[in-house]
Amino acid sequence: MPLNATSAAILSHLNASAPDMSAIGPVEFRAYSAQMVQPADPADRIVTHDVDAGGVPARIYRRAEAGAAEPVLVFYHGGGYIACGIDSHDRLCHRLARLAGCAIVSVDYRLAPEHVFPAAVDDALTALRWVAAHGADHGLDTSRIAVGGDSAGGTLATVTAIRARDEGGPAIRHQLLFYPGADMVGETASAREFGQGYFLDKDFSELCISAYIADPADRAHPWASPLRTPDLSGLPPATIMTPECDPLRDEGDHYAQALRGAGVPVDYTVYPGVFHGFVSMFGVVAEADQALNDAAAALGTALGTAAGTGRE
Repeated sequence: MPLNATSAAILSHLNASAPDMSAIGPVEFRAYSAQMVQPADPADRIVTHDVDAGGVPARIYRRAEAGAAEPVLVFYHGGGYIACGIDSHDRLCHRLARLAGCAIVSVDYRLAPEHVFPAAVDDALTALRWVAAHGADHGLDTSRIAVGGDSAGGTLATVTAIRARDEGGPAIRHQLLFYPGADMVGETASAREFGQGYFLDKDFSELCISAYIADPADRAHPWASPLRTPDLSGLPPATIMTPECDPLRDEGDHYAQALRGAGVPVDYTVYPGVFHGFVSMFGVVAEADQALNDAAAALGTALGTAAGTGRE
């Protein structure tokens, strides 16, 4: 189906106000995107505090009423490896922590072009290991850890799960991947169909990848293109969510198929009529609210919180 009416209206506004990607660089885009940060909803009743996660800035989110240690989602934000950060995804992390009934640690990994691949990948693993080693000091149940993220952050989440499997842990219970990139080399039907005018334009993607990957040969590296990982077996179960009108839709589909082929349980959902980045539009786009509810249920089941058991 085409974009629904709400998504079409939002996309029309975004396209009209977006800068010319042929005349802007990564740092300029970062400044532009920072203007679109929205405040969190106080009704979520989330308490936050910032920490140094082994040299990587991070923010911990816990429900105001939480007493005992809570299981935790280590979250990596999107932004094409060149933009966004803790503040851009603050509203999303507030809501997801509330719905899922778990703590969240949002990771402010280094950005390109100042810090090229694999800086973000290394920061992602460093932060995860800090959570496992020191999270108990901050009210986190480090025996129940999930990883997740959106777009580039979804890629970092699954790459971190792969590295944790291969490099001595820590143990991860689940992967929550919102429209992750899975292959920087191949081209899919959805990339051709939605590569222009659907928010994540082909030119913008190339801007991001070129800034992030200094050596073009590294685009095929499994840490940049997890679909090219030789062995995906033994990874934690995954929830993968993609919008229908997204250049990355088929990458999410192909990655889900590859994980299943390796024996990894996967719940893969395509949300109709919406475009890349839609999950952050909860409260306006109905599919975003549905996706967050679905994500919360998946996390709740994996981490053993009320969101997964039906308890109030």
